[in-house]
Amino acid sequence: MNALQSLPDQIVRLHAGWVVAWHESPTPLRSDLPLSIVEKNHRENFDLWHEEDIARRDDLGAEAVRQAKRGIDRFNQARNDAIEKLDEWLLSQLPPMQLSSPLHSETPGMIVDRLSIMSLKIYHMHIEATRESASEEHRRKCAEKLARIEEQLTDLKNCLHELLGQFQNGTRRFKIYRQMKMYNDATMNPQIYAQTS
Repeated sequence: MNALQSLPDQIVRLHAGWVVAWHESPTPLRSDLPLSIVEKNHRENFDLWHEEDIARRDDLGAEAVRQAKRGIDRFNQARNDAIEKLDEWLLSQLPPMQLSSPLHSETPGMIVDRLSIMSLKIYHMHIEATRESASEEHRRKCAEKLARIEEQLTDLKNCLHELLGQFQNGTRRFKIYRQMKMYNDATMNPQIYAQTS
């Protein structure tokens, strides 16, 4: 198995390890490609997850929610930037895409992003499935959900593995689709540019 084909297993292991480590303290950033990009995407999802939790609290006041929303926008933009960088790196490692090959609608970077989010769900659902202060019924339901998320993660990881093989042998292709988040651009968000008119 070549390095690209072993990447999905490596990514899933790293995602799980980073989630555990980051709940305790920051870790040194990787510098090796493509894992430094994978880590960047995962860190943005990690921070986004916790900022979303803050935004849903009712006891912090409007200013705290406003600041959380700004954080969510920043993390989302950086997360999408990392997805695109990962796709760019992968394209540089693959043979030229054959225009005659079927186009896959989701890029590998998008799949890695989904794997990242699933690893966060697994970590937090495990907490709920084992939380002693919760009812037995709550823990049972969360354990069932946890099993489904774990199955989904395994299936998606295997899909990415197969897809990377198809990209390598030229039987499938993908394109990078720039996210173009309009809400972050003052020249395209009417709520912002209307204020300066």
